[in-house]
Amino acid sequence: MYTHDDLARLQSQSLKMQGWIRRQTFSPANEKTLRRFSSWEVSELIFRINQSTFRGKLAADPNLPLGEVEEDGRQRWFSLDEVNELRRRIRINKKSLMPPRPEGKRAFRAAIANFKGGAGKSTVALHFAHAAALDGYRVLVVDFDPQATLSHSMGLSDVGEDHTVWGIMARDLERETDRMNAAASGAESGTTLPHRKLPASIRDMGLGTLRPADFIKATAWPTIDIVPSCANAAFVEFASAQYRHLNPEWTFFGAVSRFLDSLADDAYDLILFDCPPAIGYQSMNAVFAADMLYIPSGPGYWEYDSTTSFIGQLAEALEDLSHGFENFPTGKIALPKTFADIRFLMTRFEPSNELHQAMFAAFRQVFGDRLAQHPIELTRAVEQSGRFLSSIYEIDYREMTRGTWRRARATFDQGYEEFRGHVLAAWTQLEETA
Repeated sequence: MYTHDDLARLQSQSLKMQGWIRRQTFSPANEKTLRRFSSWEVSELIFRINQSTFRGKLAADPNLPLGEVEEDGRQRWFSLDEVNELRRRIRINKKSLMPPRPEGKRAFRAAIANFKGGAGKSTVALHFAHAAALDGYRVLVVDFDPQATLSHSMGLSDVGEDHTVWGIMARDLERETDRMNAAASGAESGTTLPHRKLPASIRDMGLGTLRPADFIKATAWPTIDIVPSCANAAFVEFASAQYRHLNPEWTFFGAVSRFLDSLADDAYDLILFDCPPAIGYQSMNAVFAADMLYIPSGPGYWEYDSTTSFIGQLAEALEDLSHGFENFPTGKIALPKTFADIRFLMTRFEPSNELHQAMFAAFRQVFGDRLAQHPIELTRAVEQSGRFLSSIYEIDYREMTRGTWRRARATFDQGYEEFRGHVLAAWTQLEETA
């Protein structure tokens, strides 16, 4: 027979292996660091310009960052900060290298969501975040998944549950309850709302006084921040049910949206959500805060079946919430919930696999132009990067053949380019900020 003690022992053994993997991947201080990028990568893969043009720009202005030169003197290597300074200062044919951003808009929010575990949600979120950062965007990622794969991949492992989405929700409960109590005698309907009391166990956590910045952590990427997750945050589903009982009028699904609304409109350009493989309090917060749903799915029938169930149950949940909270104030949240766009993305795709080809055709027949044209291919390089908690963009191409690395990067480059096109089209539909 096995008890919780056996589970704890197994976890301890697993943590030792996890520590070994981190030591192989991170710096001696057990902190994740970002590698430098070669002049070839910067010119052709990041700026999309000819190498000779890039060298000419560097030669013409000695005040530009020149990176570090290898011992053999053949290649310059630039930090991401240097890449971004070059992006701001260099013009090609009088055009800026800065990425497009609609004027007067807040950051665009995209949720990577599906029921199925292993569909590639965290992998897609990680790679799209890194690709966007290399594209010049400022990115905030929000890890809603208690498995915390995205947080670990971003280099964060020692995270307390108070500073996760659960903490944001508990903070919102306290603040929304206080707001409702302050306005209890002036309900527009003429009916006095009840005075809701929260127990000391919630008030004494001190989350109500935390600032938004207290939940946001830096990563190894200078233009990517994260609201991390941790395994202890799994109890948010149980805690949230209790919180709703304490204050039934609390629009629990709007907690993260209100949190993000409190950030400056120009603090970030893109906000990405990595969602748990279930419909619950955390995933509904992600859905309600999102402007766009990006739904990844593997190429098998069971993944297709799970995706079908996901969108059906999500539709029912959104309908129930729209009816259940139609008379309560929701701040900037409009009911029923609307999205600027919804897209489906096939992952772990093998072009030579006839079953995968058939499933891609089936997805396209069902979802039409809602299906991304460029699936994320399964390659050895992608598998290797995942094994070491990294994206293909973090792997030095000298660690494998350049062709293998290029193929893996190309599949995510194409996926990101298509994603960015959908984001920019949907971004313009957002209301102008005040």
